[in-house]
Amino acid sequence: MTLGEVLAAGTARLTSRSFPVSPAAQGAATPALDAALLLASVLKTDRTGLILREAEPVSAGDLQQYARLLERRLEGESVAWILGYKEFWGLSFTVSPEVLVPRPDTETLVEAGLGAIDRFPATEPCTLLDLCTGSGAVAIALKHERPAVEVYASDISSAALAVAQGNAARLLPEPGIYPIESDLFHRITGRFHIITANPPYVPRDRIPTLALEVRREPRLSLDGGVDGLDLIRRILVQGKAHLRPGGTLLMEADPGQMQTIAGLLKAQGYRPITMIPDLSGMPRVIAAGFTGSDA
Repeated sequence: MTLGEVLAAGTARLTSRSFPVSPAAQGAATPALDAALLLASVLKTDRTGLILREAEPVSAGDLQQYARLLERRLEGESVAWILGYKEFWGLSFTVSPEVLVPRPDTETLVEAGLGAIDRFPATEPCTLLDLCTGSGAVAIALKHERPAVEVYASDISSAALAVAQGNAARLLPEPGIYPIESDLFHRITGRFHIITANPPYVPRDRIPTLALEVRREPRLSLDGGVDGLDLIRRILVQGKAHLRPGGTLLMEADPGQMQTIAGLLKAQGYRPITMIPDLSGMPRVIAAGFTGSDA
């Protein structure tokens, strides 16, 4: 079989199996893309290479390896876990069962973070804390784009922090990010110009409805409590003790939660409050200013 025929057969096989994805999963079924990424990994090339080599024959050994990868995908394992990496913000992040797979919509949080950084005078050293850092995707992307910023990345999971540290060592020059193992602010000291967070925000009773590949991700990274806002409430209340006057809190959440979160922020005295849309035009990140008053 030629490479083109193998790719077409792989796409057809994945298409025959439905991979329903709920809005909370932030994605969609992409059998053609999945089939291409898996085949490219077997042949040690990229998607452009697949096109250029589509008339070439595929060896029996490569066919067997590709079939095994397709079977793993059919069983509900994410392509990112199968390959061991996920592209995010133009960078290749190592991922594993210890961390949430970075989603394209989370790039909205990176964009918001860059905007917040750029509003501070260049003469003033900027400090940033990334909560629930997971793979380190947000913290590392921000440090990659703005090397002068002092970036701290925290997570309750030591295993997740190990993944983040590995990604930082591979993707950033020294000094990279400063890791802190902490349950939100429990072991955090000092105040920061910017706090970013992509906390668990899926309501607990919705988790069983998510796509199988998402349900396999760490529950610690998904479960936001009964209404999905348990950690978000803690962040916005406790965050005031860790933001500098004039600082900014940036949080990713589900678009359907944004109005509730805005009300909670207002009650805590944050001003101004802005919702930032993702590529689909839905509010994905909420930005809240902190004046320095606890009222």
